[in-house]
Amino acid sequence: MKEFFNEYGGAVLSTTFDKYCYVTVRHLPPFFDYKTELSYSKIERVTDQSQIVHPAVREAMKLLDTKDIRLTYEADLPARSGLGTSSSFAVGMLNAFYCLKGKYADKRLLADQAIHLERDLCQEAGGWQDQIAASFGGLNRINFKDNNYSVVPIIISPERKRLLNDNLMMFFTGFTRFSSDVQKANQSTPETRAAKIERLKKMLDLVDDAQKVLQDKDSDLDDFGRLLDTTWRLKRQTGSAVSTSGIDALYEKGIKAGALGGKLLGAGGGGFLVFYVQKEKQAAVHEAMKDLLYIPFKFENEGTKVIYYNAEEI
Repeated sequence: MKEFFNEYGGAVLSTTFDKYCYVTVRHLPPFFDYKTELSYSKIERVTDQSQIVHPAVREAMKLLDTKDIRLTYEADLPARSGLGTSSSFAVGMLNAFYCLKGKYADKRLLADQAIHLERDLCQEAGGWQDQIAASFGGLNRINFKDNNYSVVPIIISPERKRLLNDNLMMFFTGFTRFSSDVQKANQSTPETRAAKIERLKKMLDLVDDAQKVLQDKDSDLDDFGRLLDTTWRLKRQTGSAVSTSGIDALYEKGIKAGALGGKLLGAGGGGFLVFYVQKEKQAAVHEAMKDLLYIPFKFENEGTKVIYYNAEEI
């Protein structure tokens, strides 16, 4: 969050994985009585850009002076679930708009403009990490300071990275929410600012510890799971909307079944739980979480990419 890192610095460990959102953009043929067609959870057909209801699409079209398009969006995972779907959409959409213009946009530009789109133009509360992760891809440490950021790849052997991946289990709680709503609710939590800052500083210190565990081949990788538990217990105290009694009960059920640690992904309030579980305990955690949808996943390293491009003759 900018309000924190501009004063105290900030850092996250972040990875992308093999669940995607897909944005297709083409110029709308001139045979219709509308100028723009959008297909997402709703269908919009408008004659003027200002009539577009979807704020991110409307503001992105203004930002890049994009007109007369047909845009379709679909995703492997549900929206409002804490996995950065809105930022992945923003990054993918901007990438598609640049392609439509026959221009190349590098990952830094896409991340910067996605942050500007969501945080400034759409006035949505939240951090910067999702836009950066979706753009750059891979397992990284992202450092934040002075209204800026840097992306530093985590240097880890393929075998150790595979073991980390194999020890992570993800489950869908079934609850979805708007991240910006959770952030606003957390900001109004009746807690002294000093107490919240201290918790956030402790979480920031844990980034160094977790990075050392991942990169030092002599470290016990299971310590990463234990650090996940520590940081989650700190995070859930930073705002009233981070967790719920139902999510707390699910988390504790996973720990009792053998998980070393875990967290609710995203701002909080719902979405996906991820646990760090040693191989021999995974069957027990599966059984404990049998009422939730299990989502297998693999890390990926590319971030946003163009999967089909065909220049239009206009």
